[in-house]
Amino acid sequence: MIPLTLYTTLGCHLCSQLEGLLGHLCGEPVALARVEISEDDALMERYEVRIPVLADDQGEELDRGFEAPRLAAWLAERGWLNEAAWEALQCQLEGEETPREVQGAEMRRGRRYLGCG
Repeated sequence: MIPLTLYTTLGCHLCSQLEGLLGHLCGEPVALARVEISEDDALMERYEVRIPVLADDQGEELDRGFEAPRLAAWLAERGWLNEAAWEALQCQLEGEETPREVQGAEMRRGRRYLGCG
C-alpha cells in the first residue's frame, strides 16, 4: 500500500479530479491521508493557491497533479505508474478509441482510418 498525503480543502473540484486520476493511474493500492488546509493558518499560507498538492512519504510534493501527464510522470518516477492505464488514458485524451500500437492507422477529423494494406 502506497502512503500518500493530499493537501486539500472542502469543495475542491481539482482535488476530486486528482483523486480520480490517482485511483486510475496508480499500479498499487493507495492509502490517502487528506489534510484540510483551511483549519491551519500555516498550511493555508503554504498551500492556499497550490492545492491540490500530493506528497509521498518522503515529503516530495506534486503541484497540479490533476494534470494527467504531471501525475503520470510523478508516479513513474517512483515506480507506481500503471503503464497500461496511462496508455489507455492517453488514447482517450487524444480522442483515439484504440491503442496506438495499431499500425497503418490515420486520424482524420477525430476518426481512425486503417490502411488497406
